[in-house]
Amino acid sequence: MSHFVTIQTQIRDVAALEDACAELHLRLLRDTEARGFADQTRKAELVIRLNGPYDIAASRESREAEAYTLTTDWWDGHVEKEVGANYGRLLQLYGVHKTMREANKKRLRVTRRQETDGSIRITLAA
Repeated sequence: MSHFVTIQTQIRDVAALEDACAELHLRLLRDTEARGFADQTRKAELVIRLNGPYDIAASRESREAEAYTLTTDWWDGHVEKEVGANYGRLLQLYGVHKTMREANKKRLRVTRRQETDGSIRITLAA
């Protein structure tokens, strides 16, 4: 029985995902296998190599699809410790890096501040 669970996400910018992974001290690998419970693996276009025993696979549903789905094995809380519940910390940082990349393209000044509650405040100015 597989422990892997897939959720649909709106990951469309691989470079922003790579930046988010780097900030979490994780590596984004290409065309490899993600590790799961009991030595199960899942082949994926992108794999976020976690420090614990499991990884996150990022795959498109088809070659034409723009968004990636994230699949991982949530068993025993290993993944949650590294990227947050339901990928919360990873997706938050992906959003931050995507916003910063788009703002830089438009030549906007970007200020980023970590709030005490864990949220991140981004301010854009011309």
